[in-house]
Amino acid sequence: MALSDLTKQFAEQAIRNVATKAAAPPPADNLGATILGQVQAMQRALKEDEELVVLWQAGGVVLRVLEFFLPSWQVAVVTGTDNDSKSLTRVVSPVESLQLVCRVVKAPQPGKPNRIGFVAPKPKAE
Repeated sequence: MALSDLTKQFAEQAIRNVATKAAAPPPADNLGATILGQVQAMQRALKEDEELVVLWQAGGVVLRVLEFFLPSWQVAVVTGTDNDSKSLTRVVSPVESLQLVCRVVKAPQPGKPNRIGFVAPKPKAE
């Protein structure tokens, strides 16, 4: 292989690499932060006599969510009570698998409306 052929091959490879990088999709948004932000925004918009009911369902189990804990932005620990036994239950799930149903309801009287708790990952010290 002649030196000119080798140089031409390197140049073609460099052009392909630049074209591939330019066509690469932009980095994905932080899905965990987006989900947490949306649920928090819905809760902040509530009136005094309303509460946000967030439901998570899988495999015949329905949880009424009481708290979101994200140990990292990719993993969610959802704590809630199940509809059948009313026992406290936790679900550990990848954030991209979470499917939640949210609705605003009037809080039962007398009493104080339930509020969902949120624990986000702590920023890493550098």
